[in-house]
Amino acid sequence: MDRRGTTLTAPGPSEERVVALDALRGIAVAGIALMNVYIYALPPAAYFNPAAAGSESALDAIDWALSFLLVEDKFRSLFAMLFGAGVAILIERAGKDRRGHPLRDHALRMLVLFAIGGAHAILLANNDVLRLYAMAGLFVPLFLRLDARRLLVAGGILMVLHVIGGTLIAYQWLTAEPGTQQALLPDWAFGANPDALRYGQMIGTESFAERFARRIAGFGPALETQVPGIPSALGTMLVGAGLWRSGLLQGSWPRARCLALARKLALIALPPLVLLMLVDMWTGFTGAVVGPVSLFWSLPFDLLLAIAYAALVMALFAGRESALRRVLAATGRLSLTNYLLTSVVFALLFNSWGLGLYGTVSRGGAFALAFVPIVLMLIWSPLWLARFRQGPFEWLWRGIARGRFGQIRR
Repeated sequence: MDRRGTTLTAPGPSEERVVALDALRGIAVAGIALMNVYIYALPPAAYFNPAAAGSESALDAIDWALSFLLVEDKFRSLFAMLFGAGVAILIERAGKDRRGHPLRDHALRMLVLFAIGGAHAILLANNDVLRLYAMAGLFVPLFLRLDARRLLVAGGILMVLHVIGGTLIAYQWLTAEPGTQQALLPDWAFGANPDALRYGQMIGTESFAERFARRIAGFGPALETQVPGIPSALGTMLVGAGLWRSGLLQGSWPRARCLALARKLALIALPPLVLLMLVDMWTGFTGAVVGPVSLFWSLPFDLLLAIAYAALVMALFAGRESALRRVLAATGRLSLTNYLLTSVVFALLFNSWGLGLYGTVSRGGAFALAFVPIVLMLIWSPLWLARFRQGPFEWLWRGIARGRFGQIRR
């Protein structure tokens, strides 16, 4: 097992680093860009629903289908798993060092992360996940007395509870009287409602000042929409902590075992995902179906496929030095900075204060443009780490949380 440097969330020159884990994190942050681009390029409902906007050709339909099966919420689940593993690493090391107050320090880190996520949501991305990770991450230490198996079970139970709660919401949407609020809400958020699409076009072309004012005013309601996602996010984090404890994310599993797990989980996850995709199509992409499929029913299978991706990457990169691994590991070491800078690039491409491409590209065109920030992060991350110990936002996060700022240079 190749270890060097530091950990998932708290780099330090004297700590060991699992380079394959860094590479996995680099893949996760790059994969998130493949879906986040739709938030910037198209009306909000189009993120979930190809019938809402941006789908004008067979290529766009193929893009949606492949994104639903292989991308949507898979890389975000992977990112959350790695976040949970990082919390476990930090708490374990704090316990061994017997220094400071691990739980207090952890709570402070989550508070600072929430603040960074709040600023990110207001200035750039209303779908920011850092706030959700900060809220769910607060509870991770409560479960870390469990062993690997029990952490995986606890994560699975939380995911099941999320699906049950979502199914109850879906039942209310599907049985609501036409014209009522319960019927209009999913059509507005996930369907092809003409009024919603016009509103999406309006906010997609607003000025920076208008967007800033709107998101400041709507910060509370937007945050409320994330609260129901805490159980599933926490469950995913616990799965990540369990996979760290099991040795998979430490790179200690034999390659054959990693490949066998990846194959098994892919075979379990993909058939239900195909079925859910067909349900969306058979029902004409009605919002009351698209919403539950994307937010609730697909999530357990997204998580299984994310674990399969993790196992596959560890099989390819654990203990195997290569130029590709070095580039991906550098990208992963700057995951917070790269996540935020991806939003900056998308804003410059699609927002009115940039190139103003919002609403002018198809789904397939937006997917192609997602590779702009991905290529940039793969190029700049190794160059940055050749001169500096950590990324600028990693340095800022840890400096505020610790109450002191160390040198960012090597």
